[in-house]
Amino acid sequence: MDQKIPYDDYQLPVVFLPSYESPPAWIAPQERIQHPDYNNELTQFLPRTVVLKKPPGAQLGFNIRGGKASQLGIFISKVVPDSDAHRAGLQEGDQVLSVNEVDFQDIEHSRAVEILKSAREILMRVRFFPYNYQRQKERTVH
Repeated sequence: MDQKIPYDDYQLPVVFLPSYESPPAWIAPQERIQHPDYNNELTQFLPRTVVLKKPPGAQLGFNIRGGKASQLGIFISKVVPDSDAHRAGLQEGDQVLSVNEVDFQDIEHSRAVEILKSAREILMRVRFFPYNYQRQKERTVH
């Protein structure tokens, strides 16, 4: 019978590893196209255009993080639910490629905020890029 040792009786440091998970069952290539575990839809990663109109004094409906210092670009870090940004399709993990034809791929964070806050109409080119967004989060502490 397996008896569990109380947590306090372990020698320090204590490291608990996750339980082993079996790999998914093998699926023949010809069956993968319709199988729900295989998503070949890559269009979600293509650049897209988002247009937002901001009345004076109104909030943007999203937050950004990153910039030139991180060398990874500017990313959407939060989207307020039911905001214009949310309805336009912005999501956490979107990389901002440009705003009103200003390149955002190598811009200081403060300059990006200034451009976004001062514009009344925002024409953004974004792409969903969760890999670099995760790297961005790991590099920064705010």
